[in-house]
Formats: sequence, structure tokens, C-alpha cells
Amino acid sequence: MTDLRMQIKEKIDEQWEEQLEFLQMIGRFKSTLGNEGALQNYLADYFQNEMQLSTEKIIPDIKEMSKHQGFSPVEWGYEGRPVVVGTWSSAGKKKGKSLILQSHVDVVPEGPHEDWRYDPWGATIDGNRMYGRGIQDMKSGMAAMVFAVRALQSLGIRPQADVYLESVLEEEITGNGALATLLAGYKADGALIPEPLGQQALIGQVGVIWMRVRVKGAAAHVERASAAVSAIEKAYVLIQAIQEYRTYTNERPKHSYFKDHPHPLNVNVGKIYGGDWASSVAADCTFEVRVGLYPGEDPQAIKDEVSQWLVDAAAKDEWLKEEPPEITYYGFHADGVALEKDLDVFKTLGKVHKQVTGEEMQFSATTATTDVRFYSVYDDIPATCYGADGGNMHGPNEWVDLPSVKRVTETYANFILDWCQAEKI
Repeated sequence: MTDLRMQIKEKIDEQWEEQLEFLQMIGRFKSTLGNEGALQNYLADYFQNEMQLSTEKIIPDIKEMSKHQGFSPVEWGYEGRPVVVGTWSSAGKKKGKSLILQSHVDVVPEGPHEDWRYDPWGATIDGNRMYGRGIQDMKSGMAAMVFAVRALQSLGIRPQADVYLESVLEEEITGNGALATLLAGYKADGALIPEPLGQQALIGQVGVIWMRVRVKGAAAHVERASAAVSAIEKAYVLIQAIQEYRTYTNERPKHSYFKDHPHPLNVNVGKIYGGDWASSVAADCTFEVRVGLYPGEDPQAIKDEVSQWLVDAAAKDEWLKEEPPEITYYGFHADGVALEKDLDVFKTLGKVHKQVTGEEMQFSATTATTDVRFYSVYDDIPATCYGADGGNMHGPNEWVDLPSVKRVTETYANFILDWCQAEKI
């Protein structure tokens, strides 16, 4: 087995330049929300023709997904935006444990280009780093899991249980891509998601909901502003209430996994738009908010709580009590996750992590959300996240540490070797 692990390491080194080219290729697709189709089609072709995997494209079905606890409501469709699953079938009778390797291809918008030193869609290599939107989060993970499998394939190694390579969408806004794979029947004895956690294993994460608040005013030309009410100014009354809620929710007793975090539940006003003319008092203003919640809390209960908080704040304002805000929810309706450290997936991952790095594996709890909830909360599939290191995630000049991508690739290959009882055929 030691000799086989050395062969894996050597094969990953041998294929490294090809892996970098693959990461650059997928990094250059502008796969923001609604624009994932081209990259998904590329990956479907790659899975089928370069890796000889049995490949399926799945169009998420809103009607079917909406019946599931983990569904997040959307205001768009899925035509031309498939989820892709490639199946690496076991050799003969199943002996090992089956495995899902899942990565998302959707990325957040790049923001103003003048804030970037590098082309956000250029996948530029500078030293030991690659720069670009989504390179760290999490196209680096896609490259790691793909080339972990490719290294094993090149050595004539086959798993003794099925391995599913999944390329999903909307991890950054709903998670419905992961949900679609489960509803299509793709389940396994374990799942790994290569989120870029600096080669630490995820043990906990917060839940997330997204809300939209619309405020109405009374429009007029600024010459008659005294007779009008600005929706933008009234929106700020409610934004202040959101800020007060943020303080309130973080002062409540914390979940044990976040007890040492000073501010685990981010409540963020991330978007605002209103008015239509600089010389007119705004008649309409809308802002959108991200609200965090602890593992074990019900997303719907938090929605009700935040809604009531804003209704109470509006009742104290002369205008808003007569014209209350319109509060709606879309996007994330996500539960938090708290995992136990004695899961077999952690035992195997910790073992191979130490073999590759020489160090004990560390655990982390994140104040963000990931797709791991679909396996660990909504289904009986032990799962965690483990991926590369990097910086500026969701910000300008996002980058991934390339040596860490190589180490994650080797760790994943060795995980498959042990978890799936892979053998050289």
C-alpha cells in the first residue's frame, strides 16, 4: 500500500501541468448565476470523453424540489443550466464504500474590474498562486477531485464501490443544484466537498436565509419635497432596525461550535436600490439582507422573527406604520450543520491527511453555509468539506495556493483508495 501511495503522488506530479491547464480552462468561464450552462456542458463532455465516466445531465425540477425541506425558493428557471454527474463504476461486486465528490461551478460576481490587479477571468498564475473569480471558491476543488480520479485511473486503479463526480450550481445562493442530485437518486456512503478551508475538515456551519424588504414613499419633485416622503430615507429606518437585530442575535447564547467566535451570525444588508431620478423624491426603495442562524434553529422560525422585528420597527414610524414594508424571502432557506468528530468520514480523511501532510488534521466551523447540509441534515450521508488554501474569497484578487491544491488532490486520491477499497486491476 505504501508503494501504491507513492505511485499516486508521482502520478499527480506527472499530471500537474495538465491539472493547472484544466483549472485555468474552467476558471475562464464566467459562470455567475444564470451563466453556468457553458461550463457544465464542457465538464459533461470532459467527464464522458476524457475520463470515460457514465455521465448524466440533470435539469433541476422546481416542482419536485419545492416539496423538499431543503429547497430554497427561486425567481428564475433552470433551462439550459444542468447539474452534471459522472459515475466511476466499481470493479465487480461492491466491497468498499461509495462516495460522492461534489463541487459547485457557480461563482459570485467579480465586482469592479478596477479593483483587480489581474483579469478576474484570466486565471493568471503568479508564483505559487492562481488569481481569478471563483478560482479559490471553488474551481480549485473541481480540479482537485477530477485529477485525484484521473491519477488513479492512469495507474489502473479501480474503486470497489461507485464514485460520483458531481458538478452543481447555485451553491452560492440556494443549494438547489445539490438537492437536484439527491432527488435524481445519487446517494452514497459518504461525501466530500472540496470547499477551500485551508485543508481543515468542516465540523459545523451556520444556516442562512435571504430576505428582501420593499419600502414605498410618496414621490414628488424636490421643489415640493416637503409634501413627499422618500422611500430611500424610510428604508434606512428599517436598515437601522436590521443592525439592531444583528446585535441582538449575536448577544444570545451561542452554539458550542461558535462559542469563541465574537460575531458568528452575520446579518448583512448586501444590496439596495431605489428611486429613478436625482431630482425626484424616491417613491420606492428595496434592500436585500442575508441573515445567519445556528445549527438546530429552524430557518422558518428565524424568518418569522426577523419579519416581526421589522414590523415592530415600522410601527414606531409615522409613515411606515401606515405604509408597512413588503417583506419577502428568496434564495437561501438553509439549515445550519453540526457534525460529530467520530464519523468514519473524519477518521479516514484524518488518516490520509496526515499521510500526505505529516500533520494532524484540524477541524473548523464556518460562519458561511455550504452544500454539506444536503447530505448530513437532509439525508443520512456522512459528509464534510476539505479543500485548498487561498485568499480574498468573494473579493477582488481572489487567489488559490497552488501547492495546497496539489496536496488536496493527493489527499482525495488516497481517500478514494481507502474509503472505496480501490485496487489496482
